[in-house]
Amino acid sequence: MSKRFLLACALLTFVVYACAAQAPNPEPASQGGQAAAPPSRKVQGRTLVSAERPAVRIEFDKAFEYAGAQSFILYDVAHAEQHFFVDADREKRVRRLYWVQFEGYLPTNNHTYDYSKVKERLNLGGLDFVTDAVFANIAQVRAARPDSDGARARAFLEGKGYRFTGNDFAWRRLVHLTDETRRDELLIIYLEDLSRSGLTAADLAPQGRAAARWPELSNQLLQRATKGMKISRL
Repeated sequence: MSKRFLLACALLTFVVYACAAQAPNPEPASQGGQAAAPPSRKVQGRTLVSAERPAVRIEFDKAFEYAGAQSFILYDVAHAEQHFFVDADREKRVRRLYWVQFEGYLPTNNHTYDYSKVKERLNLGGLDFVTDAVFANIAQVRAARPDSDGARARAFLEGKGYRFTGNDFAWRRLVHLTDETRRDELLIIYLEDLSRSGLTAADLAPQGRAAARWPELSNQLLQRATKGMKISRL
């Protein structure tokens, strides 16, 4: 698991995740940074279509509703486009969500994404992904960096009125690098509120009462993540 990934865990107050893998440590985006283009991917109902980088269609289960999209320049080094599909109750309390992020480095740099430390791999709809899983209690990892993609995701969802009922979460990260240059990626994060399972992040910690269950729970999380969406090449 990369340092960048662990740092990202501290940047959300309820989603608790950021997208980038092991990469150069950029400075925060400046006030004079370039503006991002508006989201270019299309969504109809629960189906997201990307014409390029990669050309893919992702269909989500009927339990999820589309919460919207946003795009921005991340740390002055990459363009990011986020889409959110949320399973929530009538009070907009989130049970589960898919966070889909299309990200690519700007032509002003030569950075690349490195997921060599992520060993678990799978193929979905003809696309190769690396994947890993994390659990966390946000009250213990909270930190402020308002320019992170995680903080922007949190602010976007809060602005739409969504909220979580607990502080403990588990999620699966799936990453597809679009070509051999490793400069563009498709990131899919599937997140669940742990309170629904009767467990906490402390329970799953190395000395926790349910630590031995984490490998099994991690696999189940992947099964639910892949079951709730269908990916196909265009």
